[in-house]
Amino acid sequence: MRSGRARGGGSPVSSVSKGIRKVEVGLKWDPSPAGEPQNDLDIIAATYAKEDPYGSPVYLVHFDSRSPDGTITLNRDSRTGQGFGFDEVMTLELDRLSPAYSRVVVGVAIQQHEEQKVFGDIANTAVRIREGHTDLALSDLAEVARSTASTIAEFTRDESGAWLFREAVRGFDTDPTSFAALMGSEL
Repeated sequence: MRSGRARGGGSPVSSVSKGIRKVEVGLKWDPSPAGEPQNDLDIIAATYAKEDPYGSPVYLVHFDSRSPDGTITLNRDSRTGQGFGFDEVMTLELDRLSPAYSRVVVGVAIQQHEEQKVFGDIANTAVRIREGHTDLALSDLAEVARSTASTIAEFTRDESGAWLFREAVRGFDTDPTSFAALMGSEL
């Protein structure tokens, strides 16, 4: 993943004192060629409890859902990649998230239909993570081209309560349901 401020595995990114407050994750891809099955990619966010940040997610946000408290919302869901700009958009209002949660992992998964596809099979895939007008990370998912799902970001709360961002691009070869259970494992 290419970043304006930090690389994956490097230092967390945050403003000097308040940390990350609200981010937007955008995903885009080109529609399938005529006569081929549609490509359907999904953004998935998993929220983890402070007491068990690497256990099972407390809840997931994905297509047709939002967090129970409304702090994580899938604003736009595309099943085809048709449209201009980012086809699928998720907003994470981390500054409003309950102190009971200390970690949020965001990923992308390909809905598998008639034939299994990997990111390398889908044209012009792009992910953008931004806070306000500042891009925190951009990726074409080329580094996970042979995967069917990938984590893309990890947000963690520090001791002061501020949220930090870390790129976390890691590919998986699994279906979206299994990916949701695996995506929060140690990155």
